[in-house]
Amino acid sequence: MTRHVSAIAAIPEVRTWVNARQRRAVEDLEVGEGSGGVVVDGRDIGTVVFPEAPLKIFLTATPDERARRRLSQRGQAVDVDQLRRESQALADRDTADSNRPIAPLRPAADAVLLDTTALTLAQQVARVVELARGLFPG
Repeated sequence: MTRHVSAIAAIPEVRTWVNARQRRAVEDLEVGEGSGGVVVDGRDIGTVVFPEAPLKIFLTATPDERARRRLSQRGQAVDVDQLRRESQALADRDTADSNRPIAPLRPAADAVLLDTTALTLAQQVARVVELARGLFPG
């Protein structure tokens, strides 16, 4: 699926359908009593799906680091050749998504850019929580 997601995501009818479902899912969650908000992840969430979101964080990392993480999550040893192929595949997807005419991959104008290349997962989480608490104290 990952190999084909960019091509599928560029189909206008698919985007319209998926975006409507994402908005409805978030609306359904927000209706509940005591809702503390919703965290949503995606390549066009802050620019297309929820441009009015009060906090947008655009996470980045080098393709090599993203490839290393992906292989580690799969429980695979990080082989140099496999890492190179995975890194190239990620870079190619980023290029395709950044250049598509519909909902291109790009940070929203008001997004906080967070390069996670040199951050541990705990550091990433701490930074995101810090940003959220700064905007939503209490």
